[in-house]
Amino acid sequence: MSSAPAAAGRKKGTWTSVQIMTSADGRSSLTFVLGGARSGKSRHAETLVAALPPPWIYVATAEPLDDEMAARIAAHKGRRDHRWRTIEAPRDLAGALTSAAAGVPILIDCLTLWLSNLMLAGADPDAETLRFEAALRDAAGPVIAVANEVGLGIVPDNALARRFRDAAGRLNQRLAARADRVVLLVAGIPLTVK
Repeated sequence: MSSAPAAAGRKKGTWTSVQIMTSADGRSSLTFVLGGARSGKSRHAETLVAALPPPWIYVATAEPLDDEMAARIAAHKGRRDHRWRTIEAPRDLAGALTSAAAGVPILIDCLTLWLSNLMLAGADPDAETLRFEAALRDAAGPVIAVANEVGLGIVPDNALARRFRDAAGRLNQRLAARADRVVLLVAGIPLTVK
């Protein structure tokens, strides 16, 4: 026999806009979307946000430090129309969240680049994560956060890469624990984790 979600007329792994907007206790919700490189996580997160009434906020953490990254950023921007407001926040996610208008859906893409930016700038990722988590708690609208799952590969061969991989794993665990929903993208297919 079919499960309750199918009986309710929705596909497994999909949510209504009301479910994306609020958590079970009525506060603004957090949806955490993660996956490997080129897994479709950003496009999936954009689809979740676009199911909500505009306007929408896109918090971008990438910096165009080379031509290849500039091209990636341009491709992401090309998918967004006038209903999106972009906030460039390579290191200050807490500030970006607190500056958002009440009730406006927020997409953060991506936490992994944010972590990398912090580490390369010599900032304290643990302190910045605490600031970010406090801002998430007080978010005035639903938040959909994107991150890379970096722990499925081989152990990196240098200390910085190992520190980064470990820090990304801890950050992902913290976000997944507090998220209302967690989706893992594999080869473009969303798998509901939580």
